[in-house]
Amino acid sequence: MYKRILVAIENSPADQTILTHVVGLAHLTGAELLLVHVADGFAARHFDDLKLRESEEIKSDRAYLQRLHDDLAGRGFTVQTELAMGDPATELIRVAEQQSVDLIAMSTHGHRFLSDLIHGTTADRVRHLVKVPVLLLRAQ
Repeated sequence: MYKRILVAIENSPADQTILTHVVGLAHLTGAELLLVHVADGFAARHFDDLKLRESEEIKSDRAYLQRLHDDLAGRGFTVQTELAMGDPATELIRVAEQQSVDLIAMSTHGHRFLSDLIHGTTADRVRHLVKVPVLLLRAQ
C-alpha cells in the first residue's frame, strides 16, 4: 500500500503523536520513512540569498533529525531525513513531489492564531495542493 511516507517533523513534542502512528503503519506496510523538518526562521528563509551561516536553530534541527533517524534505523526502519528551509507548506510539497512519496503524515494543532484563520495552516495548504493522501493527526 504505502512504500514511502513523508513525515513532517516540527522539532516539538507534537512529533511524538505522528511518529508513534506512522511507525506502526510503516511496520505493517514495510514503508520507508522520509523525515522532513522545515526550518522557517529568518536565517533559514534567507540562507541562500544572503549566504548565511547555519544558525543555532538550524544546527539544533539537524541534530534532532539525526537523533530521530538513528532511533528509527536502530529499530530496523529504512529512514532518510531532509532539512529544508523556507515556507513550511511550500517546502513539504516540493519534497513530496521530488521524493515521490505516496503518503504525507503530519500533526495539526487547530486554529490558535488569527494568522491561521486568515492565511490557512501549513496542514491545510499541503492537503489542498498535493496529489497523494495526507494523514493528519491532532497533536497531543
